[in-house]
Amino acid sequence: MLRVMIAEDEDIIRKGLIYTMDWMGMDCVVVAEAANGQEGLSKILENKPDVVLADICMPFMDGIEMIKEASKSVKFKSILLTSYAEFEYARRAISAGVSEYLLKPVDEEKLAVLMKRLGEEIANSRQVEYVMEQAESDAGIMNLEYYMQLDLSENKYVSKAIQEIKSGYGDKLSVESISDMLGVSASYLSRKFKEVTGQTFLDFLNKYRISQAIVLLNTGQYRIGEVSDATGFTDYKHFCAVFKKYTLKSPSKFMKGI
Repeated sequence: MLRVMIAEDEDIIRKGLIYTMDWMGMDCVVVAEAANGQEGLSKILENKPDVVLADICMPFMDGIEMIKEASKSVKFKSILLTSYAEFEYARRAISAGVSEYLLKPVDEEKLAVLMKRLGEEIANSRQVEYVMEQAESDAGIMNLEYYMQLDLSENKYVSKAIQEIKSGYGDKLSVESISDMLGVSASYLSRKFKEVTGQTFLDFLNKYRISQAIVLLNTGQYRIGEVSDATGFTDYKHFCAVFKKYTLKSPSKFMKGI
């Protein structure tokens, strides 16, 4: 069940969302409410909700700033409630990591569809984190999302290489191809990559590919061979070997929950 917090300065709208929406039917529960952004920030830090619904315009701190500040300490999905369509709001929301928008008045059917999607995303994310945490204790796997979100501006080449992995993991990638694109030597990029992340480029790439393979396998919609191809492994046996190396299970046993 998803834990939801609602931040909205208009009492009628906030209470309406809390008491008229079928949250139980959406497999959700409202754990906190806030009448302004400052209060909302405190409630997020205190209750650690899975999803935050927030109005953009609120006293003391607007919804976007609240989400941006809270995201530094708590991991959650966010939905902006708004009557506005100005580009500046959208630009700021994107930079704050907002998941979705809903226009007021909130349509319950659209909210239900959105909550279902966010619930699936959260479940997949938790599964990946669990598998990686288990593997970390047994085989030295680390949390790659730390590096995916890290500001590596002090070394733009490493930062760019990580972004290339994130966006192109399903393609044929190598330290040589990326170093050519960046105009530096492969040896330099390899050395700097190891200095910043503590692991080789190939190890990092394979770990990220496996994390994405876990997401695809969890959907139950793809065969193992399809997941292998989609995550950049051209050889099925190699995919299975790498998957087992980092998760300590074969793909087939993982799908069966063994």
